Amino acid sequence: MNQSLLLADVTAPEDVTAAGVAAPGRISWTRTPLPASDLATAAQIAERCAQPAFGQVFTEHMVSARWSEDRGWHDARLRPWGPLVLDPATVGLHYGQVVFEGLKAFRQQDGSVAAFRPADHARRMRRSARRLAMPEPPEELFVESVRELLAQDQRWVPQAPTQSLYLRPLLFATDMSLALRPSRSYEFLLLAFVTEAFFGPAAPSVAVWICEQYTRAAPGGTGEAKCAGNYAPGYLAQAEAAEHGCQQVVWLDAAEHRWVEEMGGMNLFFVYGEGAGATLVTPPLTGTLLPGVTRNTLQILAADLGLTIEERRLTVDQWRADAESGAMTEAFACGTAAVVTPVSRAVSAEGSWQIGDGKAGPTTAKLHALLADIQRGRTPDRHGWLDRIPSAAAGSAAGPARTIAP
Repeated sequence: MNQSLLLADVTAPEDVTAAGVAAPGRISWTRTPLPASDLATAAQIAERCAQPAFGQVFTEHMVSARWSEDRGWHDARLRPWGPLVLDPATVGLHYGQVVFEGLKAFRQQDGSVAAFRPADHARRMRRSARRLAMPEPPEELFVESVRELLAQDQRWVPQAPTQSLYLRPLLFATDMSLALRPSRSYEFLLLAFVTEAFFGPAAPSVAVWICEQYTRAAPGGTGEAKCAGNYAPGYLAQAEAAEHGCQQVVWLDAAEHRWVEEMGGMNLFFVYGEGAGATLVTPPLTGTLLPGVTRNTLQILAADLGLTIEERRLTVDQWRADAESGAMTEAFACGTAAVVTPVSRAVSAEGSWQIGDGKAGPTTAKLHALLADIQRGRTPDRHGWLDRIPSAAAGSAAGPARTIAP
């Protein structure tokens, strides 16, 4: 199986001049980190990261870059974390011309830091941007931004085995105009925060609510794009799930409301059989599902283990029948934030059913452990997924403004 997501064509690398002046088709970088005296101490970082709720404990710096019609991509900067100044008519606030990504960096066994599959996330962001008529951030800019921020803030990458540094690239329209047209200027940001697993450090199994009233995405829409407008509409369904004692929502197709698509912002897998003869089934990428990097990773790892992988549609009725008959032995969700999360029970307006014994099954546990071992450098990275940041880079991060070849 091809490990590349093949989400978008990638532009040729962009060069920079040694003097720091951008030549045509080149991006200039400037670095203005906090002075050493203003950085958090190791004790302060440890205190803030003791129990980091998702999306709450941010690091000290961020990366920004701009795009305009006349200059293209320019003004890439590593700078201290700080607020943004936006005009009230900023088009991204009104019309939702906003896309983002989510990837993670992990502390390695030798103390270094590595980002997991940044180039694949860059390609997916390019595809999302294309769908919303936005300029596609060059893969080199995306990956170099990740390296820059990690080099500067790598002290924040946690040692704890249940924690990681979550990286959030964001691209939004910045035109001061409410005309109904694509913006003519954009800003790219990269933020980072320390986090536990999405559902907590214990990574418990979850119960899911089968949502039949609301729809996440329709054919021809933006379901396969990671855009801001895909998320807030799910809040009402998530509240409905909580009312039924569930932690997440399972979305169904828009036309018939019977075909399983995905869970919240995560992809779903179903396991049939056991051991070496197990088969993994996941819904196909029909244009309404987000093409998950973790989904692709697990498909490759499952193939490495000799398991059978099938992409095929599954109805809610078939899910229930297969779980109740014992043919379906496990189910799990996956994503950058959720990693691999067992699904123990499904609830719908027609009733509820348990999957397997209601706990993480052996195939789920094996894939989760293998993924974690690769991400944290405990087992060889045979597929070249880790982008390592040398420890020495931390010292250079406080240097003067300079340019960096992507």
